[in-house]
Amino acid sequence: MRNPLSKTIVTIEPSGIRKFFDVVSEMKDAISLGVGEPDFDTPWHIRDEGIFSLEKGRTFYTSNAGLKELKIEIAAYLKRHYGLEYDFNHEILVTVGGSEGIDIAMRAMLDPGDEVLIPQPSYVSYLPCAVLANGTPVVIELKEENEFRLTKEELEAAITPKTKLLVLPFPNNPTGAIMERLDLEAIAEVVREHDLFVLSDEIYAALTYQEEHVSIASLPGMRERTIVINGFSKSHAMTGWRLGYACGPQIILEQMLKIHQFAIMCAPTASQYAAVEALRSGDEDVEQMREEYNGRRRYLLHRFREMGLQCFEPYGAFYIFPCIKEFGMTSEEFATRFLNEEKVAVVPGTAFGECGEGFLRISYAYSLNSLKEALDRLERFIAKLRNDR
Repeated sequence: MRNPLSKTIVTIEPSGIRKFFDVVSEMKDAISLGVGEPDFDTPWHIRDEGIFSLEKGRTFYTSNAGLKELKIEIAAYLKRHYGLEYDFNHEILVTVGGSEGIDIAMRAMLDPGDEVLIPQPSYVSYLPCAVLANGTPVVIELKEENEFRLTKEELEAAITPKTKLLVLPFPNNPTGAIMERLDLEAIAEVVREHDLFVLSDEIYAALTYQEEHVSIASLPGMRERTIVINGFSKSHAMTGWRLGYACGPQIILEQMLKIHQFAIMCAPTASQYAAVEALRSGDEDVEQMREEYNGRRRYLLHRFREMGLQCFEPYGAFYIFPCIKEFGMTSEEFATRFLNEEKVAVVPGTAFGECGEGFLRISYAYSLNSLKEALDRLERFIAKLRNDR
């Protein structure tokens, strides 16, 4: 019988995040700090709008690019918060989560042999999406001493004549790192000089704790070179609604829309009506959740200092990336033992790239009570490891 599988797809590994989540779901009294999903319910007024849309029989397809009302609100939101201006009719596409936007942007932009620069540690989808789009991923290893920011020097060193696209994954999953305006200005200079394009994943843009997020698309000469990916999952606690959006130059968005038409048709209708309400009346909800996350972030940093666990201070998203190199184990070994011995699931740093070795991703999108119990177990676990040396 002929092999039914694509040679490309069999080379791609499953997500390293889900492995520990699947185990902990079957383990009694276990605590999972592994999944990047807000523990908040979607705010009631947003849910109510989704319910109302169903009650009114709004169960049909929307236009392929999304509801006009939603695209208008997205444009207003981006201008209000980040100073970005997009034509709702030609430069905004509503997608099934931010992940679809990443996928179809790469498929619309890449030809075989085009190189995609992917800073790591970073979200697990970038590299496989590049491969599936026939691009050639080139990893840039981010460093703890630089607070896991991408530097101008690191970018320049990775560029070749085949480089076409830079993925800019900030605020970052898994490290919580951010890029400030000065950092982005240096990166933008290199991008313009080498005639590159940028895929800026800003899904955590609303969750920063040091200063307001800056989009590279807002810098001079970068709007026409940048696809901005954003959505509602993280900022508005709407993961299950599966709704995101992509913004960028019309010439690129038209081709992304073509892929979206054939593969998806349109994003879920009820989710789109709920998202209109989220953007019109949800800023206060986002701020309340952000403040809660910030309290949890500070608590984890305090506990890590108390137990002598090395960790740089993250200023974005809802992840923290402690270093466990002192224990002489791989990240996978540490996470496996911690799960088996203390029933707490965290994600090995290597799930986000080989340069994540020696680190763990801990999500603080969980209640403070769960975090306290998990950190008590972590303190007990590392005390035992130190005593056994």
